[in-house]
Amino acid sequence: MAKRKTKFVCQECGYEVAKWLGKCPGCNNWNTFVEEIEITGGRQKQSFQTGNRSVGKPEKITAIKSQQEPRVTTDMKEFNRVLGGGIVPGSLVLVGGDPGIGKSTLLLQISSQLADKSLSVLYISGEESTRQTKLRADRLGVTSDELYVLAETNLLDIANQIEAIKPSFVVIDSIQTVYREEITSAPGSVSQVRECTSELMKIAKTNGIPIFIVGHVTKEGTIAGPRLLEHMVDAVLYFEGERHHTYRILRGVKNRFGSTNEMGIFEMKEAGLREVLNPSEIFLEERSQGASGSTVVASMEGTRPVLVEIQALISPTAFGNPRRMATGVDQNRVPLLMAVLEKRVGLMLQNQDAYIKVAGGVRLDEPAIDLAIAVSIASSFRDQPTKPEDIFIGEVGLTGEIRRVSRIEQRVQEAAKLGFKRVICPKNNLGGWTTPNNIEIIGVNTVQEALQIGVSR
Repeated sequence: MAKRKTKFVCQECGYEVAKWLGKCPGCNNWNTFVEEIEITGGRQKQSFQTGNRSVGKPEKITAIKSQQEPRVTTDMKEFNRVLGGGIVPGSLVLVGGDPGIGKSTLLLQISSQLADKSLSVLYISGEESTRQTKLRADRLGVTSDELYVLAETNLLDIANQIEAIKPSFVVIDSIQTVYREEITSAPGSVSQVRECTSELMKIAKTNGIPIFIVGHVTKEGTIAGPRLLEHMVDAVLYFEGERHHTYRILRGVKNRFGSTNEMGIFEMKEAGLREVLNPSEIFLEERSQGASGSTVVASMEGTRPVLVEIQALISPTAFGNPRRMATGVDQNRVPLLMAVLEKRVGLMLQNQDAYIKVAGGVRLDEPAIDLAIAVSIASSFRDQPTKPEDIFIGEVGLTGEIRRVSRIEQRVQEAAKLGFKRVICPKNNLGGWTTPNNIEIIGVNTVQEALQIGVSR
């Protein structure tokens, strides 16, 4: 006989307790427990999958034939790059981002491109009616007959439609609106999200259908729901960008079929998203000439070099504790580099406010941007501009040394392509690769050497 059991589940991490608690022991968040009713002792939960269930047997790894997974490519090269070369059949991909950033627009455009290649696509919307989806499709110029639209939130009905249509590609917008009738908790709860994602994963793997699911994000910017959701899917893509800017960045944070460092850049237009094939020109087109505190760095985003401007503003503080603010780089990296400049170079920065910004809204995480940040800080402090045709690349150590970086040849080639004349980089990176003819490579060992070359008194 079935029994009803009451439990409290944390909506952030999925931690379960028998009684309500104010603070979650799992994630230390407050007021995140929600009451849920679990039915136990009844018949076992049945999967929606039909057909004979095959039991797998262990195989020797040397006896398994390895083959390259065929990928389905779209017309957006940026989207293909982030996924590792295209869409893998049977994959389950989670796309997250802030409200209104363009997740639905991106996936509807991808669906239209696949439908134009005679691939049947099922677009399931749990937040919009079919007429509302049609209005957005008209704005984007979607006209393919292979694109099917369904407004449904019941997972059983969704599974039945997938079984009937047998599409080549499925989009679910969004996973927080889908529910199973057997689970008594509300849609979007930890139990609903976990069970619905698990069932969608079975559908994708059993039928070889790639499924894209849209996930809401919390105010901290992470995918709403349990962390288990990101572990279950094959790839997690974040769609980032400022709502008041036209540029959007698609970044992969998990990918079982490719690199997690790739980045795709799009521009939001009236007719939808347009990919930006050369982002370096976009990020540098509004750079001020002759302004102090401005440097350019060649950063690697996956396999792609991107030239980005780093700006610094150093001004005397009006408070007892100077402010250290950074946008687009690690907040803790700024005081570290300022301490190196003060100790190894002799710049008195202890009574100066520091504001660091990466132009264009990009976020840079790699160590190779250390030298550009240090040079921009020194340039603003001395009020001496750097030469506009210089690029600074290198990791800065605590003793003031400049350490080698990876993929120096690709970075220099990108700089030469955009007309830069000098590259100040670690001396240990010199040699072993072909230098372009129209650019000068200067190797340095310390931060002081780089400042003597790049910033004159």
